Amino acid sequence: MSVLGTPAAPLVRPRAEWAYFLDIDGTLVDVADSPLTVRLDPDMARIVERLYQITDGAVAIISGRSIPDIDALFRNPQMPVAGQHGLERRDARGRVVRHDVASQGLVAARDTLAAAVAMHPGLWLEDKGLSLALHYRRVPRLGAVAHRLARAALEPLGEGYCLQTGKAVVELKPAGKDKGVAVREFMAERPFRGRVPVFVGDDTTDEFGFATVNDLHGHSVKVGPGPTTAQWRLPTVGAVRRWLARVAVAEAE
Repeated sequence: MSVLGTPAAPLVRPRAEWAYFLDIDGTLVDVADSPLTVRLDPDMARIVERLYQITDGAVAIISGRSIPDIDALFRNPQMPVAGQHGLERRDARGRVVRHDVASQGLVAARDTLAAAVAMHPGLWLEDKGLSLALHYRRVPRLGAVAHRLARAALEPLGEGYCLQTGKAVVELKPAGKDKGVAVREFMAERPFRGRVPVFVGDDTTDEFGFATVNDLHGHSVKVGPGPTTAQWRLPTVGAVRRWLARVAVAEAE
């Protein structure tokens, strides 16, 4: 197991009968200063689409992005997705379910954070609808400021909300949903049910997915360096692309 940054064993070859759960930023695309500037590499897009076909649809994108943002990248409205770390989910039949939470407090938090962000050039507030993300990748020196602002905005929201940290971002989101929960929800449905689950991600938010897949005796894959509970490790987005592409090779053999 690849714990606390230790080397992992060679990664097993992917199989068409598995179920795949894929993060986006840092996993299928390189991390950018702003999520709005990200474009999916055409080769990666073709590989993910091919994986979706070969597995009979047992591929789900699980991301901190909203579902509309995910669809703008992949342009496959049939593909199962979980957006905002599982707060919203579209199953294989196209049904969309969103976490039921009162939004009035989040609107107030958004206004509070927007006013604070205006005082700190370089910070960027992203309103995803069910959650708020405060990005500081452009100004890493303001990381402590961003976390302090987020904690202050969280306090009036009460126990129904929590903070979630990621790479140069801190988010306010309803409690009770995460990427691991999303994996379990998908695994209870066709075409995922009964398959070996695979989760590929790069960030601290993906650790929920890793832990769940480990519990389900699947394969968890960490992209890049850093502490993790994932069983395997790939160094870069390019390595992820090459690994996923091996499914088609294995299918042809």
